[in-house]
Amino acid sequence: MVSDRLTLGFDTSAAHCAAALLSGDRVLVSRSEEMGRGQAERLLPLLEEILAEGGATWRDLACIGVGIGPGNFTGIRISVAAARGLALALDIPAIGVSTLEVIRALHGPASLPAVPAPRDQVYIQRNGATPSLVPLADVSGHSLPPPPARLAETISRLASLARADSPAPAPFYVRPADAAPARDLPPVILDDT
Repeated sequence: MVSDRLTLGFDTSAAHCAAALLSGDRVLVSRSEEMGRGQAERLLPLLEEILAEGGATWRDLACIGVGIGPGNFTGIRISVAAARGLALALDIPAIGVSTLEVIRALHGPASLPAVPAPRDQVYIQRNGATPSLVPLADVSGHSLPPPPARLAETISRLASLARADSPAPAPFYVRPADAAPARDLPPVILDDT
């Protein structure tokens, strides 16, 4: 077992499942898998593989870092729910890290973070303002997210630097989900009496 603080970070905010285990600032294991579907079924087995390869167990963790988006609505919920559940069970902090924070950490505070979105759009954050969804054609000089494994590594790194009493991670949505309530009237429930 490594003596430095172990941080496990992961992300499923796009078409991937990515995770990294850090000891202090040193990457022990980092892996990502491209996938359009199946993150919910793959995430925990991937985390267990990462821990085993790093020679650690769940109880060795000091902190969990999780990608909170912006990105795929369902993917974000998968990671955030897993992180909160693990943190509760292990009695360790879970720290939410946005992809915009990761980009800024890698490209500098003056960068223009941009996260790809559906329909040729991007989520951007100008000068720390509230993020917005804009057409990709309207943006130039932007910085995109790193490859998924590096994204997970940076999430781990930023989480390990955060305060342990940070609020529990929550999904970071720039816009509401595409899903909408049914427009049909609900069915009539018959009473047996």
